[in-house]
Order: sequence, then structure tokens, then C-alpha cells
Amino acid sequence: MKLKLLAIVGALALVACQQGTKETETTEQPKNQGGFPFVLPKEKPNRKMSAAMERIYTDYEAPQPNHNELFSQFKYTELKGFDYNNHDGTISRRDPSKIIFHNGKYYVWYTYRNTPTPPQGAEKSTDVIPSADWDLAEIWYATSTDGFNWEEQGVAIKRPEKPIVGWRAVTTTDILEWKGKFYLYYQGFMEASGKRGDDCPVAVSYADSPEGPWTAYNKIVIPNGAEGEWDQYSIHDPYPLVHDGKIYIYYKSDFGERPDLVRMQGLVIGDNPLGPFTKHPLNPVITSGHETSLFPFRKGVAALVYKDGPEHNTIQYAEDWVNFKIASITELMPYAAAPHVPDAFTDTKDGRGITWGMAHFIALGGKEKFHSKLVRFDCDLSLDINDLEMKEHRVRHTPEVYYSQGLSSEQLKRLGYNKSK
Repeated sequence: MKLKLLAIVGALALVACQQGTKETETTEQPKNQGGFPFVLPKEKPNRKMSAAMERIYTDYEAPQPNHNELFSQFKYTELKGFDYNNHDGTISRRDPSKIIFHNGKYYVWYTYRNTPTPPQGAEKSTDVIPSADWDLAEIWYATSTDGFNWEEQGVAIKRPEKPIVGWRAVTTTDILEWKGKFYLYYQGFMEASGKRGDDCPVAVSYADSPEGPWTAYNKIVIPNGAEGEWDQYSIHDPYPLVHDGKIYIYYKSDFGERPDLVRMQGLVIGDNPLGPFTKHPLNPVITSGHETSLFPFRKGVAALVYKDGPEHNTIQYAEDWVNFKIASITELMPYAAAPHVPDAFTDTKDGRGITWGMAHFIALGGKEKFHSKLVRFDCDLSLDINDLEMKEHRVRHTPEVYYSQGLSSEQLKRLGYNKSK
């Protein structure tokens, strides 16, 4: 019996050894296939390749970035028409909405703060002194005929009376056009930011025209998750699009707490702009990104995934609008990107992409004059143009850009650096 068992064990060991040999052989350089072609093939060649070479043919739209419709660099331009009170920190504009075109004009909505002082932190905040850059803010809007020169039109959504949702601040808005009406979704703060985190539910107002007047729904339309769920504390940056005859609203939330906080993106779907909305069972659907910026592209949807998380600085794509994959990796992506999306609400099955939009620069003026400003970005993420300058593979920075990312005082102390020497 023992001999029989030994024979069986030996046979199994021999089979395992042979299989191991075969697996080892598959990782060895195949014979007689020659070196890789000098001209990089546009289509995946029929040959054994490394994991890296396999990846550029299976994970990306094209092996070369300049042939990838979802790869672009980003160019930035100063906007005209916005006053910042000599950048003393009392006026701030940030978190623009996607840009729409209506009756010959472009429209954009944004978070607007005009306070006697710059932000002072939660402990020093009062009914007139802001705790954060977006505290005590309202939603304003501006119009333009060319996307460079803007005319500020004033307030769109005022802060309501206490205790209505948003009485402390209304911020971070985005626009939906649905069946001839317009809807602004936004975050409604009911405490100074920093006093209880950024727990602020999503509210909505509606109008017959982008000019307003806007009627507040005065109800929470996207509630936080249940206790213990990833989005139990916050639903931020609501971003509506129309797909499959329904309203898709992507949003940002956070896992955990600092310093282990991770931001990801979720999705709710509804038939009515005022709700109810159902959270997708696969949430979160994007594993990175600080803001939520998307646009229809071909049959699916593309996302600008800037900052925060393991897949930041990527452009991603989901043909089914849910399961996103990295389409390209880029740099200098717009912060709080708010693109002009011509087919955001057309329920298109052939999204054409984007070429420009707005973003914001933050942390201007330092601690004493902290504020943000709106800026224009341009790119080539469009199927209808071919701007080779936008498809350059690298961005050149001046030395000052690198030095601005220098070591902190604590790091210099740890390294024993003495400036006086």
C-alpha cells in the first residue's frame, strides 16, 4: 500500500514538474520571431510580447498617444470679465458648472464668495466671516459669446433662510437641461465648513430659462449612504448627464478619514430631475478624482480623473457608462474641470467629445488672502478635430515650477539642511 502511495505521489510530482517546465517555457523568449519591428505597428502584432507591450495594445485606444482620441495635453488662458478685488482674498470664484450654449450665448454657473475677510478657519468663523473658501458662498453665473470674454450676470441661487438646506452656503453646482426646463444641482451647507466635516446634502432648483428665476425644491434629492457605507458622510459635486432616456448623476464621496481619506466617484440614476434617484449597485464606479467631470464619447462616457486616488491623472472610458477603464495618462489636467459638452443632454449614441471648458486655480494669495479664480482650458478630446499640438507627449516646465514643489521645513530639518551655510 505504501509503495502504491509513493508511486502515485511520484507521478503527481512528475506531472507538476512538467507543467512547471511548460509554464517557465512560455515566459522565455520565443525562438525565430526576431526583434520587434522598427515601425511601431498600429494593430496588435501576432507575436509573443512582454506585459508592457501587450498593455499598450489591449488597454489603450492606440499604442501611440498622438493616435489616441482620448489623450490630450491641456492649455490654459486667463479669462476676462471677472474682478477679484486686487486678489485680497475677499472675492473667490471656483467650482464652475459644465458650460452650455443657449440662444447664441455660453452660460456657466459657479461658487461665488464675497466676504469682508478671507477664510479664517472654522473656529474664527461667524455669520459674516468664512471658515473656508466656499463658506458663505452663493451660486452666480456669467455669459459669453466667445468663451474668453465673460459678463458676470449676478446671483442665480441665493442662500435660503435658516434652517432650509443651504442656509450657510450653496456651492459646487452643475446644470441639467431636461424636457425644456433647466435644473441646477448643488451642495447645501447647514454649518460652517470644518465644524462637522463637509456633510452637505445635494439640493436642486429649477427654471424655464438659464437666466432664471430659479425655484428651490427645498428637499434633499441625493441622500448620503447608510451608516457604514462608503458615502455615509458626503455626496459632493453632482454632475448630471442624459443617457438611455434617464438622468445619470455622477458624484464624489470619501472613504475613511484623514490621513487615509480616499476620494472616489459614484452614480445615481433617475427618471425625474427631482428624484427619486437610485444609487448604482456597483458604486463607486471611478476609483479616483477630486472633482467629477464627464462627457459622452462614442457610445459611452469619458471621465477626466484628476487628483486623488490610485488612478489620478488619467482619462477613463466606460462604454456602458458604469465600468470605467483607463484610456490614457496625461498631465497638467484641469482642476475642477467644467467642459463645454454640446451633447450632454441629447441622449446621443455618438458622443463627439470636448475641446474646451473652465477650471479653477485654488490657494491663491496664501493663508492671509486665500481665494480661487476661474480659468479657461483647451484640449483635443474630440472626434471632430486633430490638433497635433494638443497630442504632444510631454509638458515642459520652467525650473520655478519644480522649485515651488520643494522640501518642507520639516523635511529640511530631518535632512539636516542649514540654509545659512
